[in-house]
Amino acid sequence: MTLVEHLEELRRRLLASLIAVGLCIVACFLGVNRLVAFLEVPAQGVTFLQLAPGEYFFVSLKVAAYAGLLLATPFLLYQIVRFVLPGLSVKEIRLLGPAVLGSSLLFVAGLAFAYYLLIPAALNFFIRYGEGVVEQAWSIDRYFEFVLLLMFSTGLAFQVPILQALLGALGLVTAEQMLKGWRYVVVASVVAGAILTPSTDPLTQSLLAGAITFLYGLGVLLVKLLGR
Repeated sequence: MTLVEHLEELRRRLLASLIAVGLCIVACFLGVNRLVAFLEVPAQGVTFLQLAPGEYFFVSLKVAAYAGLLLATPFLLYQIVRFVLPGLSVKEIRLLGPAVLGSSLLFVAGLAFAYYLLIPAALNFFIRYGEGVVEQAWSIDRYFEFVLLLMFSTGLAFQVPILQALLGALGLVTAEQMLKGWRYVVVASVVAGAILTPSTDPLTQSLLAGAITFLYGLGVLLVKLLGR
């Protein structure tokens, strides 16, 4: 294919991806009330307030956008794979399928980890800290900004083992080299936990840092198995 043909293919795949994302966002917006109710579950006993006209409408758009993007991710991955596949070597093609599948599973695991553990832990910390002093009535926009950001940042953080496996499979680093740098990894995990969590409570940061460290150890084991 010529350069112009490559650009034309890229344009077609980008257009198809944008249409898919748009359709998924519209579909999620039609059922956004159920999504909002699902995301409000961790905040039991909290009253949500609309502090400005149209605040809930914009929150609905935000939730639908995140959910639609997540729903369209398999199609987006398919478009990316179809575009880059002709330029990959046989070894890289063999790595592509397991890498995409593993990355998807870990991202979903990160979302579940944030929803069932990180978010309740953070909310309980803040509720108990102000219990008996302030009434728990929160801005619905700030709450969903906190929840959505924490869930997606956790999903991204759970990609650590996939990156390690790819580096190991390509021969760029060994399991022994990864294991030697565990002290730096612990420090980096703590820093990442502080950056990725939108709250400032130490419990949430510690949970995410511990999860990243555990995933790094899992990645070392995976690289060791691949080496064998």
